Formats: sequence, C-alpha cells, structure tokens
Amino acid sequence: MKTTLEIPDALFRRAKSAAAERGISLRALVTEALSDKLMAGAREKPWMQGFGKLRSLHKETVRLNRIIEREFGRIEPEDWK
Repeated sequence: MKTTLEIPDALFRRAKSAAAERGISLRALVTEALSDKLMAGAREKPWMQGFGKLRSLHKETVRLNRIIEREFGRIEPEDWK
C-alpha cells in the first residue's frame, strides 16, 4: 500500500543514511523497522500471549466458587467472631 508520512528532517536523513549503509532501500528499512516495532510491542506484554488460554477453566472456577460458598455457609455465626 502506498502512503505519505511526515517525519522530521533529521530522522529522515538518519534513516536514508542507515538504509544506504545497509545497501537497502528506504522503503525496505521503514518496513523492517515498523515490523520490528510491532513485534516488540507484542513481546513487551507476555500476558497477552496467554490471553484466553484459561477460558477452559471457567467452569472449574465456577464449580469451586460454589463449593466455597456452600462451605462458608455452614460456619456458625458465633465462629465468625
């Protein structure tokens, strides 16, 4: 996809120079940098990788909460003091 970006002149010159030093186009450098940045963002939040994986335990959690409520319901009021 083609797009237009406005970046500071100094950053543009540094990017153009870095691309030339590596022997790649500015487009390739920007694409690589953007890809790396997006992947790093995913790595910064490791909990996101496991998000949703514990969904299968929901029924077990509900079952355990019912047992806990039932057992605490058996405690005599004077024992709470």
